[in-house]
Amino acid sequence: MARLALGCCIVPQTRLENDRIRAARRVIDPVFLDTPLYRCEALEPGLGCMVSIKLETANPVRSFKARGTEVVASLLDGNGPRAVVCASAGNLGQALAWSGRGRGLEVTVVASRFAPAAKLDRIRALGARLELVDGDIETARERAAAIARSQGIRLVEDSLDIETCEGAATIGLELTDTAPSFDAVLIALGGGALATGVGHVVKTRAPGVEVICVQPLGAPAMTHSWRQRRVVTTDSTSTIADGVAGRYPIPAVLDDLLLVADDAVLVQEASIIAGMRMLLDHAGLVVEPSAALGIAAILEDRDRFAGRHVVTIVCGSNVDADAYRSEERRVGKECRSRW
Repeated sequence: MARLALGCCIVPQTRLENDRIRAARRVIDPVFLDTPLYRCEALEPGLGCMVSIKLETANPVRSFKARGTEVVASLLDGNGPRAVVCASAGNLGQALAWSGRGRGLEVTVVASRFAPAAKLDRIRALGARLELVDGDIETARERAAAIARSQGIRLVEDSLDIETCEGAATIGLELTDTAPSFDAVLIALGGGALATGVGHVVKTRAPGVEVICVQPLGAPAMTHSWRQRRVVTTDSTSTIADGVAGRYPIPAVLDDLLLVADDAVLVQEASIIAGMRMLLDHAGLVVEPSAALGIAAILEDRDRFAGRHVVTIVCGSNVDADAYRSEERRVGKECRSRW
């Protein structure tokens, strides 16, 4: 595991660079920066530990993704193609549409027709051209790449494009600048931009903090890859947490994750639903399933976190209400009997 000693800190030798992360703050619209970070005491009796929330939903696209798309769009503004395309489960597409609209870029988003309707509607409302495909996010990625090749436009690849990781890494700067001492940070794990970005900064500036990535049991490819230290793919996914439901980990992103993550854990659907319910009932937060993964991890392993100060990144709130109600009915009895 390649790391570089720098004073009292150990700097992980990932693709990310600290100078670029600091520069990213200067090009990201301030509406996405310096997001709330606060201790949520109302959650603590049910979780058995001190919990602080880093809230990434109080912005125009309701997720952290615009931190990365702002960096991408700033590089294209006046320098490069005026059109971009991406594949998205919903949140990246909204973020790229928002960042592109402000800079006069033509944005095309490819998504699964089975993606949450609320997310698809927001992509259209933000002025992007939306193309729907049969299949999942991996099918959408293939189509987006084909469009980029045929039209000669920029393909934005979440997590592979370093700008998306370094934009997300600015969350880590804010955590380590403003948080009181904390013991662990729980990060939703999908493609890896959030986990590698925040993980890189935390391990650079607060190496004693445990970086724990959390993924649904029904979409485990990146977690299996981290555990086996090689890319592991899956044939399908089955989870309410659509925002982290990839099947094909990116090798370069996995290499970074191996350097910055202390652990990667899988959680059950019932725990995710219970986490969403706790955030609503005790924190007044309506969140999408991916944003509840950190709470789900605590629920499933209370002994591990007992007496510790844990930060969880609430990363999105683009909720499909109908899907949530349907899933809640399916697993609600299990949630209530367990918690």
